Amino acid sequence: MSANRRSDMHHKKKRKRVFRWIVLPLLLVMLSVAAYGAHLYSKAESVITKSYQPIDREGKRAVNPFEENISVLFIGVDDSQKRQYDSNSRTDALMLATFNKDDKSVKLLSIPRDSYVYIPGEGFNDKINHAHAYGGVPETLDTVENLLDVPVDYYVKMNFNAFIDVIDALNGIEVNVPYTFTEQDSKDKAGAITLQEGLQTLDGEEALALARTRKLDNDIERGKRQQEIIKAVISKAASVKSVNNYTDVMEAIGDNMTTDLRFEEMISFINYAVAGTNLKAETLNLAGYDSKINGVYYYQLDETELEATKNELKVHLGLEPESIMGEEPEAIDGTTSETTTPSY
Repeated sequence: MSANRRSDMHHKKKRKRVFRWIVLPLLLVMLSVAAYGAHLYSKAESVITKSYQPIDREGKRAVNPFEENISVLFIGVDDSQKRQYDSNSRTDALMLATFNKDDKSVKLLSIPRDSYVYIPGEGFNDKINHAHAYGGVPETLDTVENLLDVPVDYYVKMNFNAFIDVIDALNGIEVNVPYTFTEQDSKDKAGAITLQEGLQTLDGEEALALARTRKLDNDIERGKRQQEIIKAVISKAASVKSVNNYTDVMEAIGDNMTTDLRFEEMISFINYAVAGTNLKAETLNLAGYDSKINGVYYYQLDETELEATKNELKVHLGLEPESIMGEEPEAIDGTTSETTTPSY
């Protein structure tokens, strides 16, 4: 990893739940279509070009994913009609993926949406999913970089429609439902989805309900369910019978995604995609505990575990296991910083 590239991070200014289990498999599925002919390759290029939306990272040097380890932040949002009055909605999911070029491995870190963190662009602590409401993708990237002390090279932002449409394009996925429950659908209709305990083939709406529910457990267990959905999507997408569905998959992604990755940069992921079910993908979670501040629920991250996770990510990116992002801001904990919650 270029030392110059990482040192650039010193000069940058100090400044959302359900898609973390789906966006990486979707990206890999889409990129792997190059192996199935020129038509699909051309379709993938068209989809990515339409989705390309770069952002100003204050002169941050672009990395070369063919030659360097990289990180990608996957941002899941709910852009349903009920929420379209928000110019910037709160994120429903944040997942940082780090890619190691040498062993073609991936680490997937799920960041709990209620994590109480410092928002650099605002100057106070709040739930991490509020960063997007305050300042869109740029402020979300800055907040994650500040939290994890590693650079975020690229972003991919997707919404609920992509989740549903992709699984439907794959004709469903096989998942073990841990318990019987009833949940709302993507249009927020209460009680619309009922799933029975046991191994089942789920369509997009049913898989979304399984991923969203936490009535009978908590965020940590929900994260585990979502990781099982990741594996199910990868397995189904890698199967021969799914090849004919790639065009529908790409269209579902392209209609519901923005990214600052160019198509030629995404081609570098093919080496990861062709690994299929043998992909070295390790899932990570941030330990913590429930708390309330001024009557508002927050997820407080365990500082010791957070430091260990930071170092693990740095090692995977080829960085030294020490701070590379500059000095921490003064307001970094719940006892010294102001808490503000956006009004919607």
